[in-house]
Amino acid sequence: MLVLIALAILISLGTWQVERLHWKEGLLADIATRQAAAPVPLADIEAMAASGDIEYRKVTATGRYINNKERHFFATWRGQTGFYVYTPLELADGRILFVNRGFVPYENKEPEMRTQGQLTDQQTVTGLARAKLPGKPSSLVPDNDVAKNIFFWKDLDVMAESVGLDKARVLPFFVDADSTPNPAGLPIGGVTQVDLPNDHLQYALTWYGLAAVLVVVVAISWFRKSGKSPRQ
Repeated sequence: MLVLIALAILISLGTWQVERLHWKEGLLADIATRQAAAPVPLADIEAMAASGDIEYRKVTATGRYINNKERHFFATWRGQTGFYVYTPLELADGRILFVNRGFVPYENKEPEMRTQGQLTDQQTVTGLARAKLPGKPSSLVPDNDVAKNIFFWKDLDVMAESVGLDKARVLPFFVDADSTPNPAGLPIGGVTQVDLPNDHLQYALTWYGLAAVLVVVVAISWFRKSGKSPRQ
């Protein structure tokens, strides 16, 4: 009886992983479709954000960068340590959209080290919408060092408050700018990484494999107890 229960559990776990595999493949395909689609107006993303999923949807927005209020998110890009530059974009109606303009090396953290990339006048940015995080992703993630303007997780409310912006005016999501080149090459846009591990097939094979091993072990044990050989 216990063997049958164990076998049922192993097969159920394998089947669950197969279901997860199909779900993950569908999710990755959906993300790829969103990234390949034509950009939509910011108003469309705002409408979706109220009740739907906006992650990785392509969007375009127009406004003026408030360069003296940029926030810095610690990151690595292609093996190099540095920061993603999050700059408030002031829209025509006075609201604020935080834009991840891209990566700068560690030594270029301060704006005066990349003055040509500090865009002025009206700018139109195209990129991917990213949802606001509900909280710190993990206890393993360091706390943000607001005093030094070094963020280890994207706390939108604190980013806004730390530069004196009214949270009520800040849109509840970010936009990751695309790879359109900036003057002098910094920041480097197009840094969005889709990090969704898809190991469900290996897990499924592991559980099914254990189920097969259990069947073999039980069969051998039965043959030995019955005084028979598996070859007979």
